[in-house]
Amino acid sequence: MDTSAIITIVSRHIALNDAEALYFKSLLLPLRIRQGQLVETTGETTKYFIHVNAGCLMTYFTDRQDTDHVIQFATAGWWTGDLQSFTKQIPSIYSTRALTDSEIFLLPHAELNELLDKYPKFERYFRILYQNSLITHQDRLIQNLSATAEERYTKFLEKYPGMEQYVPLKYIASYLGFTPEFLSKIRRKMMER
Repeated sequence: MDTSAIITIVSRHIALNDAEALYFKSLLLPLRIRQGQLVETTGETTKYFIHVNAGCLMTYFTDRQDTDHVIQFATAGWWTGDLQSFTKQIPSIYSTRALTDSEIFLLPHAELNELLDKYPKFERYFRILYQNSLITHQDRLIQNLSATAEERYTKFLEKYPGMEQYVPLKYIASYLGFTPEFLSKIRRKMMER
């Protein structure tokens, strides 16, 4: 699997020489997954930080009524997975599943720590990654507390253009905190304008 895209993404934040890029690439485990396939499962310790090279993954929480609550969509160029489980090596409360046939890179926990020890500049890359993730989650929380349903849906369309073409609306509704029926009403209302 081609690693050029992930190296380009990392290089936006840190300068890599050939040896550093080669070492980083050597740690990545390429995996092709089919639509619907689980990459991580609730109750199991997250062994890998997951980078989407192509396709779309969904990380979600399943409640006691077996309702899935979408936490994150990850498309090409994004990292995903249960960061708490990965970092603390405790059982995950999330599952991550492919919404489309996808190509991913898995970065094992131990290998990430070796990478950070060997090339401390990667600490900067992952710090920036975690900061951006925190900012995104805080923005989403504020949006869920203060924006109208239509504003939230519009923001989703801006952030994930074209995703409606391949992601079932029930998952988009879950991500936005709506029922699928309510999302249909919002979509109908927007189309009437």
